[in-house]
Amino acid sequence: MTERRRIPSGSPFEPLIGFSRAVRVGNRVVVSGTGPVVPEGRCPADAGAQARRCFEIIAGALAEAGALLADVVRTRMYVTSVDAADAVGAVHSEIFGFTRPAATIVVVAALLDPDWEVEIEAEAIVPDRTEGA
Repeated sequence: MTERRRIPSGSPFEPLIGFSRAVRVGNRVVVSGTGPVVPEGRCPADAGAQARRCFEIIAGALAEAGALLADVVRTRMYVTSVDAADAVGAVHSEIFGFTRPAATIVVVAALLDPDWEVEIEAEAIVPDRTEGA
């Protein structure tokens, strides 16, 4: 039986909603919808800066699961406006321009926090990194 490893992030929403930031099963890592949460204060006002923060959190969860951003094969981005989609897409291109995962951007009416303009999910497949493999 394949082990299920849960990766928490300390988000205040995790115990309230009952989810993990990421879950690794075998070589697959799935990262939950990730908003631009900051430890203290408010999230950045700009959609591009919010996307960068989301990807920082995602990268941390992936690293804890033994994965890299380069291992990402799928992203889903939820944005609150077409203007936000342009800014978020530009950041996505900076981060994933070389690996080019399958990606979706969906415009939604609102996100959990009214200050958020973006929430991002990611899925990764971790290759065998052992030498000689």
